[in-house]
Amino acid sequence: MAHLGLIGIGVMGAAFAQNLAEEGHSVSMLDRTIAKMQAVANEGKDLKGDLIVCADAQALIDSLPKPRSILVLVPAGGPLDSVIDMLIPMLDKGDLIADLGNSNYKNTQARVAKLEAVGLHFLGMGISGGAEGARHGPSIMAGGSKDSWARVKGPLQDAAAAFEGDPCCDWFGPGGSGHFIKMIHNGIEYGDMQQIAETYGIMRDGLGMKAGEIADVFKGWMKGPLNSYLIEIAGEVAAAVDPKTGGPVLDIILDKAGQKGTGRWSVIEALHLGTPASLMMAAVEARNISAAKDSRLEMEAAFGPSPEVMIGALGTRKAAIDALENAMIAAKVCAYVQGFEVLKRASDEFEWDLDLAAIARVWRAGCIIRSVFLDEISDVFDGGGSSNLALAPIFQQRLKDTMPDLQKVIVAGISHGQQVPALYGALGYHNMRRTGQSTANMIQGLRDYFGAHTFERVDDLGVAVNGPWHD
Repeated sequence: MAHLGLIGIGVMGAAFAQNLAEEGHSVSMLDRTIAKMQAVANEGKDLKGDLIVCADAQALIDSLPKPRSILVLVPAGGPLDSVIDMLIPMLDKGDLIADLGNSNYKNTQARVAKLEAVGLHFLGMGISGGAEGARHGPSIMAGGSKDSWARVKGPLQDAAAAFEGDPCCDWFGPGGSGHFIKMIHNGIEYGDMQQIAETYGIMRDGLGMKAGEIADVFKGWMKGPLNSYLIEIAGEVAAAVDPKTGGPVLDIILDKAGQKGTGRWSVIEALHLGTPASLMMAAVEARNISAAKDSRLEMEAAFGPSPEVMIGALGTRKAAIDALENAMIAAKVCAYVQGFEVLKRASDEFEWDLDLAAIARVWRAGCIIRSVFLDEISDVFDGGGSSNLALAPIFQQRLKDTMPDLQKVIVAGISHGQQVPALYGALGYHNMRRTGQSTANMIQGLRDYFGAHTFERVDDLGVAVNGPWHD
């Protein structure tokens, strides 16, 4: 069995160390707090592998067989660079450092080049599933040299989640490809959570439903196409009771959403690559606005509250719930369509040759966005389907069946002051993508008028011309 080093024994690091040990692998641990490491070792004393407490970096290095493989789970940026700079002079050529944090893929690419220049190996690995996933099986997306991956593939796939016996852990390409994939995973995750929040808001503010009733709706949706981890835990969150007040936990949670930057990065990179990212963008913007609680209260005092009761606007309560379910299905499909479009564009732009089917497969278990859709997505790509998932027969039919309800929900929501930016982003995206004759001819005319930027004529394609306003 493998013997690995692991630096950073926080919540995630401790969980992953015990996960590896449970699979029979020995782990030498290093953290600033010896007591914390000892507690992790004591808790895991009955696991098959050894959990070894190291007093300092030299003790960690000395404990590992050559060539050494060291996993790092510390905050991205400066803390990670400090660890790398500490290790470089202590390691021998051929040793490997693997970053399992949420690093920006560009920084990962720079680190790969830096370490390879001195004869060391570096892997950037996105890991999804939170602390629970880290302990019992996360989804892992690796990028870097294939030879480096071969060194740690066995223990990492042992520790990863599995879907029908297949490990949700794979290598996808060179440089920062693994962290890029994790970044887009998080962008899809942002959009998915925002859609859930918007449907919750419609049920709470528009239909007058209590948290327990909303929980029952989410749990009911688990029986259909929306079966997914986030819908499952939305039901758990809505059903939870606060022991202090005896009321719903949701009612005492402050409405200010946090973020760590990966969703914002996904939007920025999608824009750089020239691909749509309306759902991710709506979700990031919604979190930004949520953070300005004081400003929102001032605006409400000045303009009045926005959400209005909309009972009857979507028919009976059952009809409204059914429409919301279909709206969520349509929006969720659009979120995956956008995410995989960004991945395909990045693969072409950076010459990564990403296996889109394999990406869908590693997301089927362990990760936050796992859902029944991902098995269907992997089948589409395995079968040679278009990189535009909306054109795959199974998703074409889903969109045809559910888009009318998405439009109905948005019209009713907007007319009653409901906040539906992500749902609207999905509809706007889909409507633009299915419009053969767009209005961009007007944009080209305006650009040529004020800037002589030229345009192409529909009856003479490939030739740049100016309009008559320049005669």
